Amino acid sequence: MINGLLSFTGRYRILHLTWFAFFLTFVCWFNFVPFATTVAKQLALTDTQVKTLAICNLALTIPARIIIGILLDKFGPKITFSSLLVFAVVPCLGTALAQDFNQLVISRLLMGLVGAGFVVGIRMVAEWFEPKEIGFAEGIYGGWGNFGAFGAKFGLPLAAMSLAGVVGGASGWRWTIALTGIIAAIYGVIYYNNAQDTPDGVVYLKPKKASALEVTSIRSFWAMMVMNFGLIGALELLNWQLFNVKFLSETALWIVGFLIVLLYAYQSYQAWQVNRELLQNQRSYDAKSRYQFRQVALLEFTYVVSFGSELAAVSMLPTFFEKTFGVEATIASLLAASYSFLNLVSRPSGGIISDRFGSRKWAMVFFCMGIGLSYLVLSKVDSGWAIGGAVVAVMASAYFAQAGCGATFGMVPLIKREVTGQISGNVGAYGNFGGVVYLTVLSFSNASTFFAVMGTMALICGFLCSFFLLEPKLQHHPLPEVVPTIG
Repeated sequence: MINGLLSFTGRYRILHLTWFAFFLTFVCWFNFVPFATTVAKQLALTDTQVKTLAICNLALTIPARIIIGILLDKFGPKITFSSLLVFAVVPCLGTALAQDFNQLVISRLLMGLVGAGFVVGIRMVAEWFEPKEIGFAEGIYGGWGNFGAFGAKFGLPLAAMSLAGVVGGASGWRWTIALTGIIAAIYGVIYYNNAQDTPDGVVYLKPKKASALEVTSIRSFWAMMVMNFGLIGALELLNWQLFNVKFLSETALWIVGFLIVLLYAYQSYQAWQVNRELLQNQRSYDAKSRYQFRQVALLEFTYVVSFGSELAAVSMLPTFFEKTFGVEATIASLLAASYSFLNLVSRPSGGIISDRFGSRKWAMVFFCMGIGLSYLVLSKVDSGWAIGGAVVAVMASAYFAQAGCGATFGMVPLIKREVTGQISGNVGAYGNFGGVVYLTVLSFSNASTFFAVMGTMALICGFLCSFFLLEPKLQHHPLPEVVPTIG
């Protein structure tokens, strides 16, 4: 398979087209991070407002990943990804044209929708690769796509500096952010005209009802209700945070809070509708069709401690380096980019270890423990450390977190094929849930406590996985022996 990566034919063509689509969504999603301190100075934002914008950037991705998962299973990845890429130009232009904190909040909330693009490629890649290769393939997709966060931190400040000489120094960041959205929209059209949902001769399986996740036991239904409540809780947390920074009035706080409760009620009703026959004992599933929702729940937790911590870390590391070591904003952004840089190898390595280790479960436990210990070390970093030592600590935590992401999605497509989009959406949403919770912790504490909390949560997750996570059954479809080149 490694040799095939150098080609641009058949399934590898789809893989390359799809990871680059994901890459662009991440460039857009994180295009504000390297300019946070610059924008704060220009628009007179407080430190609390900057932290709130980081949370806003993640928040709507929580419901969006679930909704995108539903649309994905219904319409297929080609249409879904193309539409999302074209939409990216809207929040990018909104951020570029923003003149105050309120306008930035709206544009960053909308940008959270773009962050849901990750879910789409998981299903696309799963349609083109066999179970024995799925961890590595998903790792390549996730790792090279996540490299967009590095691209944003490293490339966008340089682009802004270049544009500053043309459009004026104060406007360089605006033109750069706008440009990321325009490029994403153009690529959306390219992706639509070149991608294909499945190999020739393979049917794209869809759930009979796509409005909510279909489960196969009554116990799993109630477990799903509990897990969905957690995601709604994250939105309520954001609602309270926006009230705290005076973006929402007290009246608006209660109105938005009530609407979020209604969202949970509607989501629960849709879940009941999809699973009504099961709950009324009018339907049962044979052994081949069953899956345990606790597998989904545990993978949601592993994604909280892996991708959730990654999201939170990449959102705060530029400011962390700038304030801890007193370096300039551009240098701080470049140092922070060391975290995202490893995605090129860490996610794929997590996937391939999951494929080849002999036990996907124990590979997952290993990565959770590595995440926990590395963040606990990072919690001890202060101004007394050498910058090089801090960068090494950051890269160690980055490796384990990103490899944990690869291992998680080495398991997700093997649970139940026809609802892979929705399962990916739920697992992915919990990654954003983790990011929101961790950044909220940061807003009320300091970097040391922030890293310590993430480390402790990862150790707890590893402990739970060691007892309750099961090896997935290989329920993936067989691919044709020869996958034709798409011409």
